[in-house]
Amino acid sequence: MPETNQTGLQTGRQAGCQTGRESRCPQLLTHGSGSILPDIYAEFTHPHPTRLLPPIKLIIQIPCYNEENTLAITLSELPREVPGVDVVEWLIIDDGSRDRTVKVAQEWGVDHIVRFAQNRGLAKGFMAGLEASLRAGADIIVNTDADNQYCAADIPKLVAPILSGQAQIVIGARPIQQIEHFSPAKKLLQRLGSWAVRVASRTTVADAPSGFRAISREAALELNVFNEYTYTLETIIQAGQKGMAVMSVPIRTNGYLRPSRLVKSIFSYVQRSLVTILRIFITYKPFSFFMWLGSVPFSLGFLLGVRWLVLYFGGTSRSHVPSLILSAILILIGSQLWVVGLLADLLAVNRKLLEEVQLRVRRREIESGYSASQSSASQSRESQSKKNPEQP
Repeated sequence: MPETNQTGLQTGRQAGCQTGRESRCPQLLTHGSGSILPDIYAEFTHPHPTRLLPPIKLIIQIPCYNEENTLAITLSELPREVPGVDVVEWLIIDDGSRDRTVKVAQEWGVDHIVRFAQNRGLAKGFMAGLEASLRAGADIIVNTDADNQYCAADIPKLVAPILSGQAQIVIGARPIQQIEHFSPAKKLLQRLGSWAVRVASRTTVADAPSGFRAISREAALELNVFNEYTYTLETIIQAGQKGMAVMSVPIRTNGYLRPSRLVKSIFSYVQRSLVTILRIFITYKPFSFFMWLGSVPFSLGFLLGVRWLVLYFGGTSRSHVPSLILSAILILIGSQLWVVGLLADLLAVNRKLLEEVQLRVRRREIESGYSASQSSASQSRESQSKKNPEQP
């Protein structure tokens, strides 16, 4: 059963998984990509000794779909206190569950619940969680799974690089070779998939499919997920191509509770992952992709053309016209692919401009919405205090 604090709110912590809270002296948050809030808090060049920074809020989000059997176990190990963080809140995304998932979340005192009327997929749920967390004022967002496969006691390890300004996104790297229920084929594919993501994203992420990750507020504002299957690979490649600071930290895993719902078959997962990697790479590097792709037929056509010239001027009796025609076709195909790459690159520039506009609009909407909710809550507390004045 979940334990209850003095106010009657069920906290859902186990004694062995509680994280001690350290007292912090006021610190400065400066501008730059390393700061967890580069565009929210200004740099204090001459701070007053007693001036305190606004509290740092961490929201732990959990996408859920029919998780009544495992959600309570997961929530029981989530921390309510994390070193360097002032406020820790929980959020679940109910992806159209037909069981008691929401009821279990309410029993364990989950602070925020996002509900879908029908199942929309993991990627949609992840993005809805980010949006809700940002609107709730999260400075850092930690994503974990409802099957309790990740050790919640490692959340401080995910958050620490963001607090120190070393990273904007931190991925928890599982000990893949030590996970007993992973087959040898799955372990090999995990390594190959992570290598492909590292190449496409220009990052050093060790475990790309890991869903245990921490994201700064600014990074969450910039992320967009187009794939409807999963968010894990796409967000890493997108973050790397956008120049975000991405890093990995080793984490621990818990026991096996249920089979993966995402990986129904190895072949299907590999196929979808390859399509995702290829699609996001073309989105952000179209010119490079089509230049290399067009170079193959163009080079073959050029070599065939040289061969035809050698034979033609060599005085052979045969005309070798088919070789000349094939050479022209291949050169034309290669040239067309280069033109497509050039046009796609121009569209990519336009997409980047639109992303900048989207970022500004999203930041303004979320910040204004959060300020309005804080003002409303403050007015509600003031009204309540006036109705119930303290007795002398």
